[in-house]
Amino acid sequence: MTTVLNAVTAVLFPAGAAFCLLGALGLLRFPDTTSRLHAAAKAQTLGLLLVLVGAAAQMPGRHAAVLLLVALFQLFTAPISSQIIGRTAYRTHGLDRDLLLRDELADRLVRDGIPLPGHDRPQRDDDAER
Repeated sequence: MTTVLNAVTAVLFPAGAAFCLLGALGLLRFPDTTSRLHAAAKAQTLGLLLVLVGAAAQMPGRHAAVLLLVALFQLFTAPISSQIIGRTAYRTHGLDRDLLLRDELADRLVRDGIPLPGHDRPQRDDDAER
């Protein structure tokens, strides 16, 4: 059983480290905020989860539960913080809106009566059909 756990850990640790490295490279290399958010939120979270599961496999049950709580905390906080950063970048013109295929937030802000400057366009008919 110990050999199996060691083999699982030997796979999970390098895989987690590789995802963390890819997430860090994405933060450095991607051109805009939305792309960087994906690198930070997705790859980094998966990398951390793989490392935590690998460490939990080597720990006694009572210590592994703490690592699993850390994993749950990461799963809850990463999407929320990414959403806040994305909204802030959108409202402060920190992202290139020309790269967006569809700007649903601008349409919603217009419907709610609080459009951003330069985005007071009504929703087009072809957008409503999608």
